[in-house]
Amino acid sequence: MKNLKEKKILLIICGGISAYKSLETIRLLKNNGCEIKTILTKSAKEFVTPLSIASLSQGKVYDDLFCSENESEMDHIALSRWADLILIEPATANTISKLANGSSEDLASTVILASNKPIFLVPAMNVRMWEHPSTKENLKKLKSYSYKIIGPEIGEMACGEYGKGKMTEPVKIVEKLDDYLLMINKNNKLKALVTAGPTIEYLDPVRFISNKSSGKQGYELAKSLARNGFQTTLISGPTNLEINDEIRLIKVETAEQMFKETQKNLPVDVAIFSAAVADFKVIEKKDKKIKKKDELEIKLEKNVDILNYVSNHNSMRPKLVIGFAAETNNLESNAMKKLKDKNSDIIIANDVSNLNIGFNSDFNEVTIFYKDKKKEKLFLKDKSLISDEIVERVNNQIN
Repeated sequence: MKNLKEKKILLIICGGISAYKSLETIRLLKNNGCEIKTILTKSAKEFVTPLSIASLSQGKVYDDLFCSENESEMDHIALSRWADLILIEPATANTISKLANGSSEDLASTVILASNKPIFLVPAMNVRMWEHPSTKENLKKLKSYSYKIIGPEIGEMACGEYGKGKMTEPVKIVEKLDDYLLMINKNNKLKALVTAGPTIEYLDPVRFISNKSSGKQGYELAKSLARNGFQTTLISGPTNLEINDEIRLIKVETAEQMFKETQKNLPVDVAIFSAAVADFKVIEKKDKKIKKKDELEIKLEKNVDILNYVSNHNSMRPKLVIGFAAETNNLESNAMKKLKDKNSDIIIANDVSNLNIGFNSDFNEVTIFYKDKKKEKLFLKDKSLISDEIVERVNNQIN
């Protein structure tokens, strides 16, 4: 597991009977060349001691938000910046609830809230606690914040009951971390391009033709690609959305501008065309505002089909080309036709006539159509979660 070598791991141990297994996790991480710092919650000290943790990790153990030893350094900021990733093990139902609701009442929760690093949760709890609707809702929220969940497993628990809730064994946890870092290392060499939002076509200096696209799905896709290690460029039509600094953002207005920027940023390994690009543009844009009149005749001509151009560009074609199809009827037949006509590898279709998943909604439900005629449905969930599932499939296709 060479991908863990020299990685800085911040291990947060919470108060559950499975806390003793964290000692084995520390041993395995150290054997793989990791540098480890540990935070013990107050209740975790009931199960493991700071001395045992420090002896194995050969690093400092933190437990107090307000530490007199480091008055000049705020531990919660320093620790969140120091780590390459954060591992929370075991993640109890109480801890999961705190994190889902943005609590910052102790050092552990404050560090997590202050961090922008990958966070891995390893749940461990009684089967009834795991199955409780509030736990499910809290985990759903944390997944939408890009927390990564390892486990739990099905088995016999310390309380004597049997079911799902048993903590994943340390060797599997460490393997999952190594797999994640391997994926990131591979993807760091890959480039991704995403288009998002609407385009506008001017009639005159103040009026234009456009559509209702918010750009939310495209922005979430760009964020997910960046989190997965891709060098990501986002070409966006007019939106009010913000994007992370590590993503290269190019703002455009018209379809022609989006096309030119797409050309400039080829070649890439993955291209996802989620923008709602105007099919037509005004032949003759007026230099001055058009005055009110009883009738107005506007002549339009077709814009360049960006998806079609990129999919059929022999020398600059990405390894994986993904298009979107926003449909109001005949979703499957229209999506399959688009897949064939555009020569795409994947078409992702959604029904924008459904107000719950249409333009401006924070949620989506899509069907993915593959070139080999396979299809799969991703059911209603937050657009950030939909994006993570799509990028998971991108990873499977590209690596």
